Amino acid sequence: MPRHSPSLDRATPDRIAETALLLIDEGGPEALTFRALATRLEISLASLQRRCTDLAGLLDLCTDHLAARLPEVEPDTHWAEATETRFTALYQLLAAHPGLLALRGTRPWLGPHLLARLVEPQLADSLAAGMTPEAAIAAYRRMYLLTLGSASFVDHRDPKSAQAATRTALAALDPEAFPVLTGHLAVILSAVTDHEVYYEALRQLIHAADPAATPAPPSGSPAPDSHRGT
Repeated sequence: MPRHSPSLDRATPDRIAETALLLIDEGGPEALTFRALATRLEISLASLQRRCTDLAGLLDLCTDHLAARLPEVEPDTHWAEATETRFTALYQLLAAHPGLLALRGTRPWLGPHLLARLVEPQLADSLAAGMTPEAAIAAYRRMYLLTLGSASFVDHRDPKSAQAATRTALAALDPEAFPVLTGHLAVILSAVTDHEVYYEALRQLIHAADPAATPAPPSGSPAPDSHRGT
């Protein structure tokens, strides 16, 4: 009977993903190497490479591990509430791990948990709410791109450094050439790391796409309570 290797217990997919995320969060994107990860897991490099053959596979493992934390929304939840719940949770997960975002770059965020917790139920809810497939996918893409961009734009774990970098860049500008940027520095710095900027933008997209929302009257049309023939 073959002898059981303790290293196999230390190299489960969840353990690899958790440890890789810790390395990234502690030391930034450059801290994640196969050698460093194997050392932290106390396994051989060969054992780790049998689980994850390359960096792309390792990053896929990490992202899907995070996606498993996304909430499962109750089926009878109103479309707008369900949509805000899903994308807010995704934003919070991504904003908490800026190093992982930097490493993934333009690679698609796909995996069994992300598809099952976000993509499939969101599209299914949109169709059930009365959207066409084209409208459902377009709405999803707008909210997904907003979420991904808002989470990756700055390191939300270190807002002071993000604001300091912005302050330094704007302070070097010529006030005569850039009067708005230099004249509203405090407002700009506050907005750079303000999570509410994302939440408000998300709600605007949700309201614009919500099949249950009352559409705005066409430009130039009279208000509903306007008097006619007087």
